[in-house]
Amino acid sequence: MLEEPPIAIPSELERAFRSHHGLVFSTAYRITGNAADAEDVLQTVFLRLLRRTGSDAVENQESYLRRAAVNASLDVIRSRQLSPKVELVEVPADRAESDVTELRQVLGRALSKLQPRAAEIFALRFMEGVSNLEIARALGISQVAVAVTIFRTRRQLRKELEKYLGDRS
Repeated sequence: MLEEPPIAIPSELERAFRSHHGLVFSTAYRITGNAADAEDVLQTVFLRLLRRTGSDAVENQESYLRRAAVNASLDVIRSRQLSPKVELVEVPADRAESDVTELRQVLGRALSKLQPRAAEIFALRFMEGVSNLEIARALGISQVAVAVTIFRTRRQLRKELEKYLGDRS
């Protein structure tokens, strides 16, 4: 049986991973709320970068990786909605912790219903703390378009969350 030679990881990919894996993981974790999902996103993002290396160089690697992490995380949330799983329910010691977990799940479902561009802009702005100007530059759109998208997205999310908050009042 012939063994295949090990795949050599390009040194630029290794440098990118060492420099930015924390950024990608933390971005994914903030959006998915789950370390296992964040690890999956981390692998997905760097596999995508590996495929791009050489043929299509990435100009601003940090910006590309942050956006890729946001998009891959949103894909994970959307896939959860398409194939719901039965999870083991843990009874938290603190009700506030349970409320935060439930709110995170409601927000995740609401984000999964957004158009991809709106979800990306919202996540960059409010989960990653990127300014409107930086988002506009990264996406190649105007600051006004970013602001309008954020306004509309917040209004849409507020409607979704009112259903949850109305039950809690």
